[in-house]
Amino acid sequence: MEWHEGITQVHPHIVHISTPRGSGTGWLVSTSKTTDLCAIATAAHVVDHAHYWEAPIRILHPESGKSVLFRADERAIHLDLSIDSAAIVIRRGELPLPEEPLKLVEDGYYIKSGVEIGWLGFPAVHPSHACFFSGRISYYDEAKKHYLVDGVAINGVSGGPTFRLTGTAELLGIVSAYMPNRATGEPLPGLAIIQDVSQFYDIAQRFKNLDDAKVNETPAEETAEAEQPQPEPPPAQIGQS
Repeated sequence: MEWHEGITQVHPHIVHISTPRGSGTGWLVSTSKTTDLCAIATAAHVVDHAHYWEAPIRILHPESGKSVLFRADERAIHLDLSIDSAAIVIRRGELPLPEEPLKLVEDGYYIKSGVEIGWLGFPAVHPSHACFFSGRISYYDEAKKHYLVDGVAINGVSGGPTFRLTGTAELLGIVSAYMPNRATGEPLPGLAIIQDVSQFYDIAQRFKNLDDAKVNETPAEETAEAEQPQPEPPPAQIGQS
């Protein structure tokens, strides 16, 4: 299987996420077989500000060209700030997403170092189209539940799906950050961080309806720390454009 074939498989599942503060990328991670719910995975820092302030989020499905504005009462946001991952639960009919998500790497299993993976996202320098990036896994940090990858990730690509080719496109996580090498004082090529999202694989199946998902969403107060005045953001933070 070639990369262009994998891109073709993944593309219908991705979305462009815009908030009053910035933008990022997301992808279909979970659907319910018994309700009309589905969930979009992204990086927590893409949506935490909008969640805290109950601001609208616009989601564009590029495959169909359909764009929908989701107000606070029209979505449920579930965050894991400790590993910079999130899921936006919405009603499935709002966007023409595929009926089923793509295959996900089995929970508890990680990809070995040296394996080449790819990712898609909407870089701030060219946000109109999903762009493809690739690199090889350098290391999997089991404690932090993320991969370090020898590849590039830039503003707007945060939350984008990462995948390997196994006869099909198999998803393994989201783009979270980029860490440039500053050992010499100048920014040099570094490593991308790909965050695990296994905690959201079945999230759309946990709730009876959107109201139930809303009642159980992550309390906005838990994002308060992220909303406090912060010093200059570290170079690794890539999600806002």
